[in-house]
Amino acid sequence: MPTTYDAIVIGTGQAGPSLAVRLANAGMKTAVIERKRFGGTCVNNGCIPTKTLIASARAAHVVRHATEYGVNIGGSITMDMRKVKERKDAVVQRSNEGVEQWLKGTENLTVYEGHARFDNTRQVRVGAESLEAGKFFINVGGRASTPPLPGLEQVKYLNNSSMMDVDFLPEHLIVVGGSYVGLEFAQMYRRFGSKVTVVEMGRRLIQREDEDVSDAVKTILENEGIAIRLEAECIALEKRGDKVAVNVDCGSGDKTVFGSHVLLAVGRIPNTSDLGLENAGIKVDQRGYIVVDDQLRTNVDGIYALGDCNGRGAFTHTAYNDYEIVAANLLDGDQRRVSDRITAYALYIDPPLGRAGMTEAEVRKSGRKALITKRPMTRVGRAFEKGETQGFMKIVVDAETKAILGASLLGIECDEVIHSILDVMYAKAPYTVIQRAMHIHPTVTELIPTMLGELKPLE
Repeated sequence: MPTTYDAIVIGTGQAGPSLAVRLANAGMKTAVIERKRFGGTCVNNGCIPTKTLIASARAAHVVRHATEYGVNIGGSITMDMRKVKERKDAVVQRSNEGVEQWLKGTENLTVYEGHARFDNTRQVRVGAESLEAGKFFINVGGRASTPPLPGLEQVKYLNNSSMMDVDFLPEHLIVVGGSYVGLEFAQMYRRFGSKVTVVEMGRRLIQREDEDVSDAVKTILENEGIAIRLEAECIALEKRGDKVAVNVDCGSGDKTVFGSHVLLAVGRIPNTSDLGLENAGIKVDQRGYIVVDDQLRTNVDGIYALGDCNGRGAFTHTAYNDYEIVAANLLDGDQRRVSDRITAYALYIDPPLGRAGMTEAEVRKSGRKALITKRPMTRVGRAFEKGETQGFMKIVVDAETKAILGASLLGIECDEVIHSILDVMYAKAPYTVIQRAMHIHPTVTELIPTMLGELKPLE
């Protein structure tokens, strides 16, 4: 006989643990299932470890440029990559164990460790145990995709997960993929001391961004000595002795790049293929993402999908917001929806890119009358004082409603500055509210009101 629960949560990424605890505390007999590592991608091989590594890379970068600030440091700068990894591992362990202990210490919540697979719409199997419930919440996340590149089977390659095990300095790291994950690792390892080449099939980096953002990011990375190979058609890999040869067939430059290691950073796929979703009749799209409505319900009554596996967001903050939406609707009588949230994310190169709402290109495509303002970071006092003036800030506003439509902020501290704009957008307030606000000097954020006083028609 199956063990019966009121609710079963599958997966312990950013949505699952909080939801499981909330359901248990609400008096529902709840089970949570984790097949591998508690905390999901963010805790184990995503946000937390990568930003910890980026912090080490940032420290190395600052030390190398210390003399520019009048700080004299004798001797050459070297990296202890084992120490870098140990520090990262300690931060990850703290978060990973914290999630596990939290779940296992919650009353009315049973933790199962193993792989869950649906038998039907109301039962899942974990090893030899059968569990049934009236409600299921799928939070299984995603993983790095492996493209069918010619010669890939001949070489050893890394992805964002296996990079977490690296405790040495690659001589020459070739990053295949010029988007968010790839660029963060590219700058990180260049600052550690590796030679780095980024290979991108498209005509520009981070293609979902505006062209001026892509161009500025390219310049920032090239200024640190990272080689960028765009329009790399017919990418193929080959082992050449102890080297890896990546044939890029670019319009300019050598057609083959030789490196010591290859990192594949070409997107992600959902962890949905082995859950037995077909046994429960749960619909997925052509890419394997679970289809959900505006309140994260699947096509099967009582089954929800949250986080990266539903294709409605690919970030820690969107996954956590999924939890908030489901909990509000089920437990608080508060009708929250996915469509209520505003697109927001960051690219954590240094300086970072903070993004909210529509891009300039999207606004132009919409055909609406709009205003735009743009300021280079060379005209931001705080950036100039710190000697970090790369990038720019750009905001687009609806000319008729005065609503802020979107912002692209590429510069020092812009991953934090973007929230001052995002909050005004959520408040549905006109841009004049923040334009007339008195911000603190000297900060980066103080220039936002100034910029909004310099809006011009988007032509």
